[in-house]
Amino acid sequence: METLQIEIGEMAVDVVFKNIKNFHLSVYPPNGRVRIAAPERMKIDTIRVYVISRLDWIKKQQQKLAQQLREGEREYVNREDAFAWGHRYLLKVDELDGKPGVMLQHTQMVLTVRPGASAEKRQALMAEWYRQEIRNEMAAMIAKWEPLLGVKASKWFIQRMKTRWGSCNPNTGNIRLNSELARKPRECLEYVILHELVHLIEPSHNEHFQVLMNKSMPLWRNVREELNRAPLAHEDWEY
Repeated sequence: METLQIEIGEMAVDVVFKNIKNFHLSVYPPNGRVRIAAPERMKIDTIRVYVISRLDWIKKQQQKLAQQLREGEREYVNREDAFAWGHRYLLKVDELDGKPGVMLQHTQMVLTVRPGASAEKRQALMAEWYRQEIRNEMAAMIAKWEPLLGVKASKWFIQRMKTRWGSCNPNTGNIRLNSELARKPRECLEYVILHELVHLIEPSHNEHFQVLMNKSMPLWRNVREELNRAPLAHEDWEY
């Protein structure tokens, strides 16, 4: 897969050449990075013309991202904002000799750690809690969508991913989910599960893929917008 970067005025555009028929233009948070997937052997001049024709749309997307609330660096201390399933909680850290863990209590997310636990340890506890939350929710969603689509994933993995909400290897049937999805509304997790299962039928994001998504989840584009909405982490999420 060939990649390069072109400049349109003062804007840098990442270009990825793929075995596709149509352009796929994306603007990614947090800073409005622009990427276009173009058909193989497409001339650079043709790509430039297409991007220029979409400049108004690109600028609107970048403005939306610039207006979104970004989450600060995490220290895992009292009164930080914390998120679970699309809701904002106030973090409460209890340093106790008991079993470490995370629990939701009304408007608070209670993180129990041993006295003197480092920020890294607190982060690890939160990350494991998010992974377990995904495990608890995903089984019913998978059981719903696999028979409807007539597919079955070989293995499911849950891990923190820096640039994707999910990924699928159509050759092995393995699907990976980002543990950070537990911070988003539950419908976002279901959308990503559906998205990756559809890739077992259609590996690309072509018209066939979109037809399958439209048939399965007519409002999937709205859910995708919610998925990529603030609060945003510092990484460039890509979906």
